[in-house]
Amino acid sequence: MNNAAMYRLSYGLFILTAREGERDNGCIINTAEQVTIEPNCIAIAVNKSNLTHDMIQRTAKLTISVINEQADFSLFQRFGFQSGRNTNKFAGYSDCKRNANGTMIVTEGTNAFISADVTSSMDLGTHTLFIAQVTDADILNDIPSATYAYYQQHIKPKPDTAKAADTGKTIWRCTVCGYEYVGDVLPEDFICPLCKHPAADFERVSSSGHT
Repeated sequence: MNNAAMYRLSYGLFILTAREGERDNGCIINTAEQVTIEPNCIAIAVNKSNLTHDMIQRTAKLTISVINEQADFSLFQRFGFQSGRNTNKFAGYSDCKRNANGTMIVTEGTNAFISADVTSSMDLGTHTLFIAQVTDADILNDIPSATYAYYQQHIKPKPDTAKAADTGKTIWRCTVCGYEYVGDVLPEDFICPLCKHPAADFERVSSSGHT
């Protein structure tokens, strides 16, 4: 089976935020869609390993900021490539504003936001599917929304295979976020520590510089 076929689905990209007590957090997700009009509800899927997932389970409040095509890669590094369990993703970050439900709206590299209250959830194994009723929403600008394919082609930096070859080591690079694992063999059950994708999403960069 070719798992790469899954990437042909038209995923969007979103920054999902939550607030619990005095703590804000956010993560990147690629599954969010409107599921009903009356009442106006959305569905989002969130990896259980994310702190944002746990915060939403406890507070039942969330906001998604829709990433646009002018988003900088640094936005993905901040909200997607580090864990809120050991860093404050909003520390020193000013391109955001607080919404009425207490969560943060990210205003940099986004074109809209949708806030919602969770009404139900479903366990999907690695992820939880949250159904939430929309409580607030607005458009920030008219820049087109970024798809997962657009991110891969235009936002994510291209790997420097020549630089990898100079190390003289075998490098396995995550095709999603660019994380590199060094070792002759990549374990079949390896999970990217940054974006949580499996070993199937890694490419081998040999010491000769060929992939």
